[in-house]
Amino acid sequence: MVIVGSTNPAKLEPVRRVFAEVFGGLEVRGVEVPSGVRVQPIGYEETFTGAHNRAKGALRTPGASWGLGLEAGVEFNDLGAWLFNVAVVLREDGRTGVARGGSVLLPPAVGERVRAGEELGPVMDELVGQKDTKKGPGAVGILTLARVERVEFWRHTLELALPPFLRPELYPLE
Repeated sequence: MVIVGSTNPAKLEPVRRVFAEVFGGLEVRGVEVPSGVRVQPIGYEETFTGAHNRAKGALRTPGASWGLGLEAGVEFNDLGAWLFNVAVVLREDGRTGVARGGSVLLPPAVGERVRAGEELGPVMDELVGQKDTKKGPGAVGILTLARVERVEFWRHTLELALPPFLRPELYPLE
């Protein structure tokens, strides 16, 4: 069974799609697992840590043979604030896959609020006058007018974490 360290539908759906296509026949469930980091992770290291913690917690769920952690983070540079995502895939045999996905530049006012400590989801909700956008289109869907949907944003990252499972001869267990 595949356990995702989240119950967010926007994270569960890409896992269901990818695992159905690539591995077939595996049940996918979400469980609430603490990330161990801030609600809005800042920087790659914190975002990776949150995803890894979620994957480890998911794998500890009774019946789990796979544990997945998906975490969105924000990092800052001279151009502004960037939203990106990280996927960590753990299997009970010790094999691990990790990927960092694409990124999108956030509007300056949004970036300033995140830098000041606010979580991106509620900031985006307020920006567009909607509720719980992080369970739907997310910032990436809102900013691209759904040309890049949140499910696809996660799907690509998840697929990029799979080579150790798809080509295990190239990724020996240590």
